[in-house]
Amino acid sequence: MDTLLISNRIYLNSEQKHGFISGGILISHKDGKVSRIFSSLLAVDVYLLHNEAEVHNFGDLVLMPGLIDSHVHINEPGRTEWEGFHTATKAAAAGGFTTICDMPLNSIPPTTTLANLHTKITAARGKIFTDVAFWGGVVPGNASELKKMIHAGVVGFKCFLCPSGVDEFQHVEEDDLHQALKVMEGTGSVLAFHAEMECAESPSHGHNPKKYATFLHSRPDQMEADAIELVSTLSQQYNVPCHIVHLSAARALPSIRAARRNGAKLTVETCHHYLSITAEDIPDARTEYKCCPPIRGKTNQEQLWQAIRNGDIDMVVSDHSPSTPDMKLLTSGKHRGDFLKAWGGISSVQFGLPLFWTNCRRYGLDIADLVRLLCTEPARMCGLDNVKGRLEVGYDGDVCVWDPADTFTVTQDVIEFRNKTSPYVDQKLRGVVHASFVRGYCVYRRTEKFGAPVGDILLKRPNRPGSKTLIIN
Repeated sequence: MDTLLISNRIYLNSEQKHGFISGGILISHKDGKVSRIFSSLLAVDVYLLHNEAEVHNFGDLVLMPGLIDSHVHINEPGRTEWEGFHTATKAAAAGGFTTICDMPLNSIPPTTTLANLHTKITAARGKIFTDVAFWGGVVPGNASELKKMIHAGVVGFKCFLCPSGVDEFQHVEEDDLHQALKVMEGTGSVLAFHAEMECAESPSHGHNPKKYATFLHSRPDQMEADAIELVSTLSQQYNVPCHIVHLSAARALPSIRAARRNGAKLTVETCHHYLSITAEDIPDARTEYKCCPPIRGKTNQEQLWQAIRNGDIDMVVSDHSPSTPDMKLLTSGKHRGDFLKAWGGISSVQFGLPLFWTNCRRYGLDIADLVRLLCTEPARMCGLDNVKGRLEVGYDGDVCVWDPADTFTVTQDVIEFRNKTSPYVDQKLRGVVHASFVRGYCVYRRTEKFGAPVGDILLKRPNRPGSKTLIIN
């Protein structure tokens, strides 16, 4: 049967309608696409008089497009003890996310060649609760692999302008970037930058490595500002969309604005941890708060929120970068709580919606902004916006069902990602996800937990007229 989702509060962001309706969304069982939108409950009742469907009536809960997290480190194969496809996509589904994009590093092998991409796809098959797309990586010496990966379906490429933290994914120099950008011109593929340069992490003599201020001092915002100045310059020299991942330093925003005024195709993301935590909040030796770039002070955070309101920041993502507790130096040992030695990464793929919603309301942002920043714009940047990111006829029937008014406390027993280390444990958040549907199939329901792992692998065809995103199992 087709699937019919009913609610008094359906948020549409189609070409024809932006806003709430009371009615229903019909999703075809043949292809998982939205086939009809009923703009009234009466129209739903009339349809059901003459047709059968699998009906889910959610009353006053909000239905909106399934969310998209374009920045997730899944780490399988090779480092599956950090995270894997099964647990990462379960966590995403429990958070209302129906599509995630896997970053090319921290798995072994990294996604830097066509063969390695095929290894990734093989590892994901049969394990995923959400749809998964893949980033490729730009590293020194792999320019000849880029077009192969573009034709195989990566959503884009990521590079580091400083050491990545893993030996198998080397950072690039400016010459490497020119080679890559020349190859990518005209393909429609995006190049994403970890924008930090001159990564000298050693603090001044005598500074205590268990104090967060020591770590923050070791990665000043000038590192981001310098790197983003380079990215801004490059983005004006080539016909290649460029993207800045996990912006933390507000002082880099003027360079971004200037590049855009000059016609650069430049998009920017920030992360939930930069918007919900400040340096002043972080206790000493609590290395679950460590990430790179680092979480900065309250004044900087306020400027990031203002940049979101002004449209300078296009999207908000998790940068879910998990590891084991011993790598975060949270277990016993002489280096326990050492910010300079601990792995840098925050796990939060499950909690993006409530983290953003809890904080965004005081800045005058609403559900329309949430959908734009956590769904529509990530889909557009990754080239998935012809199948994902909207509740509209012909789009995938991906739906998030949630209660914007309800609250919950993050506890380890509700965390679905593999390692339960997170700075958000014990925090009370607003916005409770009740269900997630992927192409009309219920992959998560709060009262019943999870369905089968029916997620698909998303492979993007190269940029040519009339091309569509290719979906394979």
